[in-house]
Amino acid sequence: MKFMLFVMATKETEARRKPPTNDELLAMHKFNEELEKAGVLLELGGLAPSSEAVRIRFEGKNRSVIDGPFAEAKEMVAGYSIIQVKSREEAIEWAKRSPFGTDVHRDDTVEVVIRRLMGPEDYEPEMPGKS
Repeated sequence: MKFMLFVMATKETEARRKPPTNDELLAMHKFNEELEKAGVLLELGGLAPSSEAVRIRFEGKNRSVIDGPFAEAKEMVAGYSIIQVKSREEAIEWAKRSPFGTDVHRDDTVEVVIRRLMGPEDYEPEMPGKS
């Protein structure tokens, strides 16, 4: 099963007022290496702040483009990892091992959201006349 772990943005990551320290970068690098060595890491990355983002709103046939920044940083994603594991529980265990909340990241309150990635097999229509 594939899961995406979303690291949610904070006021600091959105404003880029507090860039990661070298110790924070090293701790995250070490965690990412653990994921890689275990063979569960498929992809990871960070996202630019919402000041560089746009939203496209679809209302019927109308399309509106809304430039960032967006007000609610806590609802924005700052980074992500895609892992392949056997279960939701295993994804949770990996996320709990991330360095957030340690001495390295002691000043930050970080939230990680875990969602299963769905593939084409999750969207197979039932074909009339086939069983």
